Amino acid sequence: MAGQSADIFTLLWRIPHQQPVGADVLGLQSLQGSNPNRVSRTITTLIIHPNYNSETSDNDIALLQLSSPVTFNNYITPVCLSATNSTFYSGVNTWVTGWGNIGSGVSLPAPQTLQEVQVPIVGNRRCKCSYGASSITDNMVCAGLLAGGKDSCQGDSGGPLVIKQNNRWIQAGVVSFGIGCAEPNFPGVYTRVSQYQTWINTQITSNQPGFIAFTSNGTDSDLSVSCLRALPIATTATTIPITRTYNILNLLLENYILY
Repeated sequence: MAGQSADIFTLLWRIPHQQPVGADVLGLQSLQGSNPNRVSRTITTLIIHPNYNSETSDNDIALLQLSSPVTFNNYITPVCLSATNSTFYSGVNTWVTGWGNIGSGVSLPAPQTLQEVQVPIVGNRRCKCSYGASSITDNMVCAGLLAGGKDSCQGDSGGPLVIKQNNRWIQAGVVSFGIGCAEPNFPGVYTRVSQYQTWINTQITSNQPGFIAFTSNGTDSDLSVSCLRALPIATTATTIPITRTYNILNLLLENYILY
């Protein structure tokens, strides 16, 4: 991810127990060296959305349950989730964080400090002009510069796309897929969290997470977009869903994770 160093976010959920599936680390600033605020937990539950499509990346979302609660502090803090009626107009600024590549095939150099990048929302109509109408669904949201240069990348997948409203951070998306990294006309594609409020609440039956509607101001310029000129169309062979590992920048609430 092209960007600058950032503090970690964390977000946790309460969901039914299933089988142990791994481990997760919170409060991590760098992948190498000392991390005095690091907290580790076992992941005891993995709930993948039942309609996840590995070929199209539609419904690319899952819930992870931690083995025990984590105490919030200056380095591990909760984030709200975007509610069903949220609106994300073209040009609204968002932030993405991760330890992924800083360019196509270029690894994050030592000590591999957490990176962040600011990217504007690209409306779904405009995003379909690049990826093809059938590739971008209502369950997705795009963000990036049409000129290229800023983007999430391989290794960032599962991380948060957040947006700020009234001094409160709201998670709008989850890093999902893209064409290369920071390529012109191909913004990053993210799972649209606001589409999953009902599903999340059916899985988390007590101490449910806080959902807040993000409201964009003005008129959405994407409503007037039409694809007047031919742009490169994405193909399955070049689409790069960023490999998921449990190095998520966890968006955290109690002791469960949206991924």
